[in-house]
This record gives sequence, C-alpha cells and structure tokens, in this order.
Amino acid sequence: FPDIYDVGMSHLGLKILYAVINELAYASAERVFSPWPDLEAAMREQKEPLSSLESGKPLHAFDIVGFSLQYELAYTTVLNMLDLGNMPLKTEERLTRKDLPLIIAGGPCTVNPYPMSPFIDAFLIGDGEEAVREILSVCHDWKSGGSGDKLGLLKALAEIEGVFVPLLGNNRTVNRRYIDSLDNAPFPTGPVVPFTNIVHDRINIEISRGCTMGCRFCQAGMIYRPVRERSPEKVLAIAGQSLKATGYDTVSFTSLSSGDYSCLGPLMKEFNRRFSSERVSLSLPSLRVGSVNDEMLRELKAVRKSGFTIAPEAGTDRLRAVINKDFTGDMYAQALEKLFRAGWQGLKLYFMIGLPTETDADITAIPDMVWQALHTSKRLTGRRATLSVGVSPFVPKPHTPFQWYGQNSLELIIEKNRFLKGALLRKGVQFRGHDPEMSVLEAALARGDENLSGLIEEAWRLGCRLDAWTEYFDMARWKQAMEATGINAAEYAERTFDGDAALPWDNINTGITKKFLWKEYQQALSAEFTSDCRKVCHACGLKCRPGDMAQATAADLSVTADQKAPKSFPIEGVSIKVRLQYSKTGRLRYLSHLETTTALIRGMRRSGFPFKYTEGFHPGPKTSFGPALSVGTAGLKEYLDMELIPPFDIAAGLLLLQGNLPEGLQAVTMKAIEKSEKSLTGFVVRYTYEIIGKKGLSLDAFLENRDMPVQRKQNSYRISDMVEEAAITGETSSRITVKDLGDIKVRLDELLPLIFSQPADDLEITRLAMYGWDNGWKEPLED
Repeated sequence: FPDIYDVGMSHLGLKILYAVINELAYASAERVFSPWPDLEAAMREQKEPLSSLESGKPLHAFDIVGFSLQYELAYTTVLNMLDLGNMPLKTEERLTRKDLPLIIAGGPCTVNPYPMSPFIDAFLIGDGEEAVREILSVCHDWKSGGSGDKLGLLKALAEIEGVFVPLLGNNRTVNRRYIDSLDNAPFPTGPVVPFTNIVHDRINIEISRGCTMGCRFCQAGMIYRPVRERSPEKVLAIAGQSLKATGYDTVSFTSLSSGDYSCLGPLMKEFNRRFSSERVSLSLPSLRVGSVNDEMLRELKAVRKSGFTIAPEAGTDRLRAVINKDFTGDMYAQALEKLFRAGWQGLKLYFMIGLPTETDADITAIPDMVWQALHTSKRLTGRRATLSVGVSPFVPKPHTPFQWYGQNSLELIIEKNRFLKGALLRKGVQFRGHDPEMSVLEAALARGDENLSGLIEEAWRLGCRLDAWTEYFDMARWKQAMEATGINAAEYAERTFDGDAALPWDNINTGITKKFLWKEYQQALSAEFTSDCRKVCHACGLKCRPGDMAQATAADLSVTADQKAPKSFPIEGVSIKVRLQYSKTGRLRYLSHLETTTALIRGMRRSGFPFKYTEGFHPGPKTSFGPALSVGTAGLKEYLDMELIPPFDIAAGLLLLQGNLPEGLQAVTMKAIEKSEKSLTGFVVRYTYEIIGKKGLSLDAFLENRDMPVQRKQNSYRISDMVEEAAITGETSSRITVKDLGDIKVRLDELLPLIFSQPADDLEITRLAMYGWDNGWKEPLED
C-alpha cells in the first residue's frame, strides 16, 4: 500500500483482498507499507530492502507485488517502494528478469492508468474479489509450468476481463470488472488488529457498493455503479463475527451513501438491540442531508455519539443543481434542527470551490451556511456547536460528466481559499483548507496521459514521496521536475476538452457511456437536475434497470426466539473487582501505555469478559491500570484492575485471555479482590528494575552523584533518597530498586544517566516488580 501503515491498515479493500488470497491453498498475501522518511533514510544507509511485515521477506523476492492506487499523489510513493524493494522502476527493465515479481495495480485511479503505465505490468480495472483469484491462477499455472517468458504471462493476463496490460498497447477496450452480489462476495470477519491507533480504528462493514445519486463531480459514484446492497442479516452476521474476533467496540456501516441503504433504519435498530449491551457503538460516514431522520439519530447515539458529517459541497441551491447534489437549503435547515435537538455539539461540513459555473455568490454563501449551523445550535442548545469546515478545490476526474471541464487556475483557487479562510475566522469554527498546489497536481495526474510518467519519475528522483502528506509535499521539487521534463502540470489540470475529443482513458470502459456523461455535462451547464436512478433509468450504459438493483428489506432480518426480548444494560452496582497480573516483553515493549491498555482490553473483549461500564456519553470498561511503563521498557509483573458483572469464572477467563493476547503480552494470574482495595496507582510507590547496557555498567557515577540535588520544577530530591539499592549483577547488567518520593515520581530517563553515565535510550530496561506499603513492602498480588 503506497502510504504509511496507519493509512493502509484502515483501507477496507486491502483487508478484503488479504483475506481472499490467504484462503487460497497455493497462495499467501503479506503486507508492505511505505516507511516514514526517517526509516527510509536508515534503510538506505544500512542497505536494508523494503520487506513485508509478516515474514520480513524483501519485496523483490515475492512472485507478485500489488499496489492499491487510491490517490494520484501516491504515485511517487509507488516508485519509491519499488526502488526500496530493489527493483527497476519500469516494466521494460523487468521484462527479461524472471527473478523479479510481476507488478500489478488496482483501485479507482486505474480508470486512467496511463500516467503510471510504464511502471505497472498489469492494471485491474474494477472490483477485485473475483478477478484477483483469476490473476493468481494464471500466475500459478505460469510458474508451475516452468515460468516461460514474462511477455507470455502478460498476454495471458490480458485475456482476463478487467485486466489492462500497457505493454500490449491501448487498441483494445478494457471492460471494468464488477461483482453482481455483495452477499456472495467474500468479506473478512477476522482482520488483522493493529497495536497502534490507525486512521479508521474500528470494524468497517460495507453495506452497499455503488451510488445512484449521480453527483456529477464524483468519480466513485460513476465507476462503482450499479448499486449492490448487502442484506441486513448478512451485515449483522459479519458484525457479530468481527466483534468476537477483534475486540473492537465500534462498527461503521460504510458505503458511498450509507443513508440511502434501503433498510438502514431497521438494520440500525436491530444492530443496537443485539450489540448495545456490549457497549458497541455504531457510526455512519458522510451522510446525504436528505437521508437524515430522527430514527437514524436516535440509533446512532444509543451507545455513544460518533462524529457527524454533512457535505453540502456547494453554497447555493443553484450550484448544487449543477453538480446534481440532491440538497436544498430547506433540507439543510431541517437536518440541523434534527441534529442539534438530538444532542450533537460537533459537526463537520465539507465544501468544494472551483466547480463549473461557480460565481462569487456561490462562494459567499458558504460562510452563510456555517453561520446558520452556529445560530441553530445556539438557539436549540444554548451554546454554539464546534464546527470543522473542510474546503477542497474541485478536481475534474476521468469518467465523470466534468471530465471535459478544466480546473480553475492556481491563482484563482488561492484567491477563493484565502477569502473563505478569512470569512470563517471565528470562535468555534475550524477552517481546513486543502493545499491548492496539491489539487492542481492531483488534477494533472488524474487527467494526464503517458507523458506524465516522465514527470512522476523525475519528481521522485528529486526526492518527492508521500506527496499526499502536506508536511512532505514539496511543490518546489515538482516545479524543478517540470522544468527538467518540459511538462507543465497546470496545462493538464486546466485544459478543457471538446465533446468529440479523444480522451487518454477512452479505451477503459467503466460501463458508463461517454454519450451519457456528455449529456450530463450539458445538463449541468443548464443547472438541470437528474433524479436518483433507483427510481428511473437514465440510460447510462449499464444493463441494469431500476427494479434489478439488489435492495435490502426489513423482511431479510430474522430474529430468533432468544433474541426477541430487547437486551438491557447490566444492573448498576452489581459487579466484582478483579486484578490481573500480566507481562509485556519482546517487541511489545515498544507499545505506548495507551496502546498496551487498548490491546489488553480488546483481548478481554475477545475473551468475553463481562465488563461493567462507565456512564456518560462515551462509556468504556471500568478498568484501572498500574503505573505506566515507558516506551521501550519491558515489564514482568504489571497490573490491571477491572470491574466485571458476575457470574464470572476467573480460572476459565484467564485461560481464554491467555489465548487471546498477542505474543509479548501474557496474562500471568488473576484473582478477585475487595472493592475497598487501594487503587494500583495509590498503592504502588516502589519498583525493581533490571538494566542491561550495550557496554560495561559501573556505579561510579552513582557514588559520585548520590547526594546531588536534582531539580524538577518546584521540587527537588537527592538521588540517594530515590535509589534504595543499586547492584552490578554482571559485566553489562545491574539491578536497581527505586521509590517515589511523594509527588515526585520516578523518572528513569532522568535517573539512569546519573547512575550509569549512559543515556536511558542505550539501556535495555525491564521492570521486575512493583510494591506498596502494607505493614511491609508487598506486591499488588500476593498469596
């Protein structure tokens, strides 16, 4: 995935294909993500190739390397990953090398594959669940047959529907692949659960694919047609299995327009009835304003309120008719009323600037919509809501009605952006503007031809990568690349095509005809609205008809006898207090305290621990952890207190937890304690550590510094008061026992350099035990 781990691990498509491939007897999939620049620098310095997470296998040693092209500004990162994987960048350079993998790519950007065509051996256009099996089958047969020349393999792959092989030319039409039924499509219920907090750290269930609203700027809405809905019973089954397998407490129903799922109300209600007692919350992505209703809001906040997003896109009804956004000012006012009456205080609004036919009035109307939200929240709740207002320049994309329209100039985009940033400068409003230069480059790469590949390669050679990140995007390098190649990105972004012009991506057939898209473009220029095609067919080119679209119904929901009674939250006050002793070792010593607590709680949820939960808007398990370990420090006797609802078999629960924790986290023992027992943080004040150095350890510095005062803000202490014992146990090892001095807590990063004359980062530290005073020093769990 051509982005960092936090982003790639959030991508549902990657999880689906990972599961599909690993179910095949003859194939296995492993994950590789882009490193951050500091890690890249270290890898290049040490000549370490980019490798997979699962086995550490170098990228160049795989049979196939597949990239997901979700965003045009990831293109330089693709080249960087190929180079870090010790592979030539171009197909023609790899063609005669049987020892190098096949390079393939999928994702929405492949509907115009040409800017990346010299670097990718084969593109998959469309849905990958079925096609990836066919691709792997062909590759498996080729490898089993003695691995003939690679050109023969590419010719065989080109016979698969949806596969485009640039080396064979563009004189054949490539039809997009799409699956007919989501219910019959594979979907992962046991995805890899990350330790770190990723962008979308929850269970994401695709309830439908495709959209019929026909927004004219939206590429996804065009290229993922027709709409296919997953049945509500299938959604609930996936949710139940996924919650049990992962330990997550949030589920998101994802689609391009979740509010238009035909059985959303009954599905949400049944979801909450089944899972709310486990405090599993439900969220929906950006919603169409017309789909917001009281029942939806009631079910969304049943456990905890998630964020709420509305995307008006444009400031006036006229411009929203141009872009075919089914959204009026009256609908917006009604949605705000419902939202704030239901108790929401935070709201995200998204707008675009530079849309076709846009006028100054359309721009100035955007702040008016923001003020309307603030005033409505103040009137209904007595205080103003907190608003996040995202503003992005319009980027014309292939296979949309606006593919012929040129983007606004950079200067004009900057002017509009500057106006809105100033106009929205008010307390309670956070303006989030997208970098105009990034948008220009995005438009150029989206609408470009093969000539853009030279610009991409030159920009990469000049140091461009991770361009989707504002902190790493460097337009100066891109301009330098433009000068070197003679390619002007602005010309590609701003050019307007005639209706009969040949477009670079014409041989890619998404199923939507060029004739339909042109008709929609002309209607846009006249501000004519096209209705939802679930209700009437507009002859877009697909063979579906309104009645053919798979729609979920409440009748699909089955409620078994033991599920008929609604589940209730556990009775307040009925709980037992349980203390867990665990260890954190190996690679997991590098988890932060928050990541450690999350991993433990998810492990306990997977084990079915019946937590008692906190009250309020964001209920969570009632847990209390002992003193935190610093990142990089291992611990052999760490502790956690929790409140559980009886009956609970402690021995069986411990056994289950031991099997549900990752390597490096081990549940050691667990026992019930009195509720009156002192909290771990209130009890523990003394600690024993083992210290191992890279070189010999000596206590000379300690003997010299032991009476030295150490100043910390308003307090100071002597080292000898904090260090009870320090002993050398080997040439490079030592054991120390230290204690807190009232409010002055032990800080090893401060203390260890004064004891050993070595930075704490150069020492391997393990906490062996911790103690509190109870008629003598005692550990938190003693027989």
